Amino acid sequence: MGRGAQAQTQQMIDQQLSSQNSMNNQIYGSSQALGSQAAGGYQNMLANPGYSQAQQSAITNLSQSALSSSFDALAQNAANRAARTNNSAGYGALIDSLARTQGQDSANLAQQNQLAFANASRSDTQSALAGLSGLYGTDSNLLGRAIGVPAQLLDASARNAASGGFKIGIGPGGLSFGYSG
Repeated sequence: MGRGAQAQTQQMIDQQLSSQNSMNNQIYGSSQALGSQAAGGYQNMLANPGYSQAQQSAITNLSQSALSSSFDALAQNAANRAARTNNSAGYGALIDSLARTQGQDSANLAQQNQLAFANASRSDTQSALAGLSGLYGTDSNLLGRAIGVPAQLLDASARNAASGGFKIGIGPGGLSFGYSG
């Protein structure tokens, strides 16, 4: 290979290297920007875990309203039956029983809602910590010790967060509430 061909080959190699370095710098910059956005999202999740106050209020109001509606319908049916038969025997006891059952069911539903809210908050916190750990390459054992959570729970709760949650549904049996997690 002559000197001219060698210089030309070297020039082409330098151009290719320059082009590759430019592309690598663009990819690195994009990666840094995405990492910053993801870190911001995880930090926001860590600062505001779980449902917002408005979401909690809406879930509580909707679930309690649905429960109340079903008991109101039962009480109305009892009143209609008493009026239709012109026999109010047992009506007072039935209404008392409905009220007692409604109170118990309402308390149980409120407890389920609070558990769902607490679990969502815990799950979001652990998911955010696991995400930050993944972004920055932090040792999850060290991170777990720092916050008082066993390291194996950081990953487990992230997996559970993807599959669990509070559910409200309408099906053939009517309105249903539940928590799966």
